[in-house]
Amino acid sequence: MRLGRHATGAEIARDYQVPVLMHFQHNTYNFGIERFHKMLAKYPTVNFIGHAQTFWGNIDRNHQQEVMYPKGPVTPGGISERLLADYPNMYGDLSAGSGLNALLRDKDHARDFLKRHQDRLIYGSDCDDAVGQGAKCSGSQQLAVVRRLSPDVAATHKMLYGNAVRVLKL
Repeated sequence: MRLGRHATGAEIARDYQVPVLMHFQHNTYNFGIERFHKMLAKYPTVNFIGHAQTFWGNIDRNHQQEVMYPKGPVTPGGISERLLADYPNMYGDLSAGSGLNALLRDKDHARDFLKRHQDRLIYGSDCDDAVGQGAKCSGSQQLAVVRRLSPDVAATHKMLYGNAVRVLKL
């Protein structure tokens, strides 16, 4: 395979058939989540995995982009929610404090969200805690929250294992 001199990351991912992890963080990394649907449409054979504060904040339709860890009830229909619902090549990485915050800020919304998107969510720990437990380890907390809020055992298995195996071709 011969890649062009100016190949984009999405073109390289397409050619090598690997996913692209997008760390969305307002005014820091991967600007323009509100336009990301254009990338998903342009590269329908490339799987993109949304991650980080701006991706998870945008499950809320009323999200203020500058707020990295929003609190309180979620108004359904945010940008990330629409990307997951409308594009079969969009996935969400549940990891880190941002994924944890998205689920804990509104548990009723989180239960419905996990049920709706159980085939599109992937667990990644993004946790550097050597002990692997306790309040400072977002990974162990995330596992517990997904298990507690998941609609059933089969959905939990998909989110914590099966979807990653499928998308990452493990």
